[in-house]
Amino acid sequence: MERRAFVKSSVIGLGAVSLSPFARHSSVHKIQPDKLNILCVGAHPGDPEFGCGGTMANYSNAGNAVTFLYLTRGEVYNDKQSFAKSAELRTKEAETSCKLLNATPLFAGQIDGNTELNKQKNEETTKLILSQKPDIVFTHWPLDAHPDHQVAGLLTLTAWVRSNKLFHLYFYEVNTGSETMAFTPTDYVDISDVRATKKEAMFAHQTQNPEEIYVSFFKTMEEFRGLEAGVIAAEAFIYFKPNDKRTLL
Repeated sequence: MERRAFVKSSVIGLGAVSLSPFARHSSVHKIQPDKLNILCVGAHPGDPEFGCGGTMANYSNAGNAVTFLYLTRGEVYNDKQSFAKSAELRTKEAETSCKLLNATPLFAGQIDGNTELNKQKNEETTKLILSQKPDIVFTHWPLDAHPDHQVAGLLTLTAWVRSNKLFHLYFYEVNTGSETMAFTPTDYVDISDVRATKKEAMFAHQTQNPEEIYVSFFKTMEEFRGLEAGVIAAEAFIYFKPNDKRTLL
């Protein structure tokens, strides 16, 4: 199988169930000729884990290389302590979470709450993303109430365009209903078997009050997307298709 076609067939993780809204029983390839490089871009420590930690666990369990690129170190989560202290705490949480998911943490060096989207940052982020030689990249859906999420999604989209669309690009949701907006999934991943691992990785981010956030948002989201996909729990994504792959009406 041609590698790009294989990557697309493997995009939702070997051992997972890949479902589109219009084809509820897509095939999943069980033979993996090459290890895939999976990159997940998040604005803050915790975003990749909360948004698609189950999918990333499926990838790493299947032997693929998974990297989390955090745009910031979460410097402003607590206004009663210094940026440096906050960054130190949240960096340690990210490192712990990545170990649980067998992922590699990477930091882009932007500042929480003050992320930038400009020519220089586009060039820097594109270079950083492409240095990872990703086959598949996941990032924030840019239609989001959080400005940092918007920036992370658009920087990644720019990298995809500037790379001549060399990697597959998927968008994930975070707190749909309060932050992520107008999110209509194209693909789902069954995370039923790795749900506990994802939860443990989420709860590694103790500065983010994960117990309340999980019950209020992510448990419900996982079960709702599971209902849509016909499984116990799922994560949902929007696949950004190149122009030549879009359907013309």
